Amino acid sequence: MIERLANVAFHERIDGRGAAVPAPAVLAVLTALRARVPDLTGSVVASSDGLLIAHDLPDGVEPSGMAALTAAELALSHRMASTAHGGGFHEVVVHGTSGYVVVYSAGWSASLTVLSGPGVNVGRLHLESRPAARAIAALLAGARAPSSPSAAPAPPEEGTAPSDRAAREVNQ
Repeated sequence: MIERLANVAFHERIDGRGAAVPAPAVLAVLTALRARVPDLTGSVVASSDGLLIAHDLPDGVEPSGMAALTAAELALSHRMASTAHGGGFHEVVVHGTSGYVVVYSAGWSASLTVLSGPGVNVGRLHLESRPAARAIAALLAGARAPSSPSAAPAPPEEGTAPSDRAAREVNQ
């Protein structure tokens, strides 16, 4: 079920398992992200099939249209990363004349897209947005996300996955 409330920028829907997608919690992550990054003008979370999950976009940017464009960019980026390097996709940066659009993977089924002005500190944008994308992925997966997106755990380093540790223990 997709529901739009007047002047409230979130959508709640039912996922394939019949559970509600936590749009208000995702919106809270987006609002906190905007507060932490100067010159961030908006953000949107979309499913990989282009459905709008939550947004904190300025007037003049149509949320559903941005969600659809994000899904198309996400699909192309996954394909490009796979073709070029045989690996997965993490993020793509578009630097335009009026600012930046950065799309971050938020798990396997969603993405976080952030919009900023041309004067943004891109390093700071990444520093704040990457953990936010991980927190959103955790929320959408139904996991308990950290109270602060910046405190989200980093992805496991190579060789530290549970299966890698188990293999090392067997070989010892």
